[in-house]
Amino acid sequence: MGSRTALVEDLMERFPHVPREAVFKEDLLRGGVAFDASALSDNESGEVKPKSYFIFSFDHGTLPELGEAALRRPPEEIILTGGPYDLRRTVVSVRVNPSSPYRVAADEDGVLGLYLDGKRIADVGVPPMPEYYRHKLSNGKSVMEVAPTIQWGYLIYLTVFRVCQYFGAKEECQYCDINHNWRQHKAAGRPYTGVKDVEEVLEALEIIDRYDTAKASTAYTLTGGAITKTVAGRDEADFYGHYAKAIEERFPGRWIGKVVAQALPRDDVQRFKDYGVQIYHPNYEVWDEYLFKMYCPGKERYVGRDEWHKRILDSAEIFGARNVIPNFVAGVEMAEPFGFKTVDEAIASTTEGLRFFMSHGITPRFTTWCPEPTTPLGKANPQGAPLEYHIRLLQAYRQTMEDFGLSSPPGYGPPGPGRAVFSVSSFMDSLPADGGAGDGGTGGDGADRTAAGAPVG
Repeated sequence: MGSRTALVEDLMERFPHVPREAVFKEDLLRGGVAFDASALSDNESGEVKPKSYFIFSFDHGTLPELGEAALRRPPEEIILTGGPYDLRRTVVSVRVNPSSPYRVAADEDGVLGLYLDGKRIADVGVPPMPEYYRHKLSNGKSVMEVAPTIQWGYLIYLTVFRVCQYFGAKEECQYCDINHNWRQHKAAGRPYTGVKDVEEVLEALEIIDRYDTAKASTAYTLTGGAITKTVAGRDEADFYGHYAKAIEERFPGRWIGKVVAQALPRDDVQRFKDYGVQIYHPNYEVWDEYLFKMYCPGKERYVGRDEWHKRILDSAEIFGARNVIPNFVAGVEMAEPFGFKTVDEAIASTTEGLRFFMSHGITPRFTTWCPEPTTPLGKANPQGAPLEYHIRLLQAYRQTMEDFGLSSPPGYGPPGPGRAVFSVSSFMDSLPADGGAGDGGTGGDGADRTAAGAPVG
């Protein structure tokens, strides 16, 4: 195409039914964005809400490679509006890439804009520092470290176990950098609590509840790495579940409770429900049988793909199909060396998975793959999947929902271009404003993008 602008404009012309906002958003999510020094935050001392690194790095470089963006964090998310494409309000999760053709910078008047190939294409808004981030826990820890909020503030993301017990090349999901992200933050001297104490979580939530007077936060997600043995003497269901139990006892009905965990046996899933969890995310990562084995070796070894899918269906009998929302990592289907070679093949495979779950009333969602460079797939595929794959996936997702008469999943905020707030993929931006057959509820599940146990993975 000769330039990224030409590629984007060609896809907007070829796929006119996909909102133009989603085309730009998917390109930013898959390839990242560079930040001028004028667009960085002053960390927790400033007026802009900084990136919290809540579970994965979601960056195209390690902290030492990010330059000043590693010292002064970029904003958690950005909002795009206006410009020559007349973009409607679009919330995008920040994934830093110093070599990206997209750049956020301030003009001579100090107004932030998004530039592509040197041309300003949108105005940029950044999230204000929430009042609750300005208050510390009694032990001096920050709320951002213990209970950060994402998705423009409606989701409290509780990564209560910062590492994954799927460890090493024979177990770790091949696209996941949860364990590296832990190591790099510790090496940089940043606070990055491995196992969060339940009382710390409750204290952080009390601060959020006290200062979030507008009740902008509407949901929390409990997540972290897979637990194949125990943590603090608890198995996976009890470990994540005991946080939900404590939260629901202290703050009954205040937030929608979600958990992202492995696809667990029926009795364990029932424990989540009994503890007060309302939405369950047993993420299936990638549909194709061979790719699941190659890219999720720990999950294949400990559970197995067929059993994983069976457990997802079983969990719908406990939570109700609408409240079981498995994620997949959109784009790894085309990752070398084992992925599909053509967009047609990848879309056909992924659509097969969508039809399988949606035929049972279960509506999956997806996170746009960010090829983090410390992961095997990120190293081999620094450009990620083709943008055309992501645009066609949005088409296929919406069409499959319509085929089965489903509406947008609950807990993700409003659907529709200009309305959606889910920031780590564009599936909500690409649905009708009524969500399909109805609205999608409030709240949302952040970026759990895998489930390596929790999204993880």
